[in-house]
Amino acid sequence: VTGDKKYIDAMDKQWWITTEKLYDKDEHLFFRDNRFMNQKTPSGKKVFWGRGNGWVVAGLAHVLEYMPKDYPTRPKYEALFKDMCTRIASLQGADGMWRVSLLDPESAPPPESSATAFFAFATTWGINNGLLDRAKFEPVALKAWAGLNSHLRPDGLIGSVQKVSDRPDSIEPDTTMPYAVGGYLLTGAEMIKLLPAH
Repeated sequence: VTGDKKYIDAMDKQWWITTEKLYDKDEHLFFRDNRFMNQKTPSGKKVFWGRGNGWVVAGLAHVLEYMPKDYPTRPKYEALFKDMCTRIASLQGADGMWRVSLLDPESAPPPESSATAFFAFATTWGINNGLLDRAKFEPVALKAWAGLNSHLRPDGLIGSVQKVSDRPDSIEPDTTMPYAVGGYLLTGAEMIKLLPAH
């Protein structure tokens, strides 16, 4: 907005400090914060929160949308985006949805719409902007979109949303939240660009 490079430079510095602390290079996922680095799920797996990773990968898409193409560290953001999207795609449920605990879906089996909306947005945005291979990721995006649409409430809002939290937690089918509706609308906007090819 200002055209002053000091703001993007400040963002860049903080982004990589945070990534160094919270990104698990083996799992290609982010811990919500350092409290979760040594915690385990009931079945002994690492705790990676669905919506927490959704915020990150959707945020990455927005950073890349506004970042100059020649910004020095842009290739690092693109690589992180691709790594996360690849890992996230591998964790998608058969119903197109993701669960609150990404590595231990059985610990809280109901599908969760806010994480799914952010993952669907990032995946669809990545295809539309040439960062993700269409043949590989379009089925992921379309399955997620169908899954989300199966959770629309009669009033048009999206249900099956985990309430405000900082970790994997329980879900009620009728619960909605503005951040999930926002993620759904972001996905819809990208789907409009993706679907004319069909």
